Amino acid sequence: MDEVALRRLIDDVRTGACAPDDAVAVLRRLPFADLGFARVDHHRTLRQGMAEAVYAPGKTAEHCVAIVGELLDAGASPVILSRTDDEQANASMAAHPGGTRTGHTVVWRRADTVRHGRVVVISAGTADAPVATEVVTVLEAHGLSPRRLDDCGVAGLHRLLVELDHLAAADAVVVIAGMEGALASVVGGLTAAPVVAVPTSVGYGSSLEGVTALLSMHAACASGITVVGIDNGFGAASAVLRLLPMRESRP
Repeated sequence: MDEVALRRLIDDVRTGACAPDDAVAVLRRLPFADLGFARVDHHRTLRQGMAEAVYAPGKTAEHCVAIVGELLDAGASPVILSRTDDEQANASMAAHPGGTRTGHTVVWRRADTVRHGRVVVISAGTADAPVATEVVTVLEAHGLSPRRLDDCGVAGLHRLLVELDHLAAADAVVVIAGMEGALASVVGGLTAAPVVAVPTSVGYGSSLEGVTALLSMHAACASGITVVGIDNGFGAASAVLRLLPMRESRP
């Protein structure tokens, strides 16, 4: 339940469109619903502006079905099942029609409201595409229309430089890179927008499955870069969603 839905419920009680007992039944789901194996946080949208997402790893397909169903029944929007495997995705989509799967992410009930904000999502190489897809899918689920720029790594910097106009106009930029993670510093030096960097586990032996890129991004020469965890496209998208309201409030 978000602020708009809560206000609508209060108005319905005031006008008589909703009986007080029915309103109480709805509010019993706040702040969370205890499913026995999970406590689904229905209060999160009121606190953070984003509904709880379902992280699939470690859960059975039945767990995913139940949690997604609880969020849908409570009116959450969007409902996101992240890092899902085929069994979890197929079971959840069969039990709850209307979901759309992109990569390892399934989304139900995408946001109806179009959010303002020019977001650019840049990936260094084709191998980083799955993380970029996760970023874009989550942003789109919340009503944004990000511009995606793939295969713009520093080994061929001219591929990035032709996109400078998009960087200059951006309200936020997500940079996704493995290997040594140098793309984050380069982009951070080319745009005034907030930059969220995602190190990926792409790379050869000394890349240490993303640790080298992670440390490089934390030590970036360009100041003020935000760094999320290795391969954490969902976290990068969430950071952008937190940043944009502050940017949009400026005159």
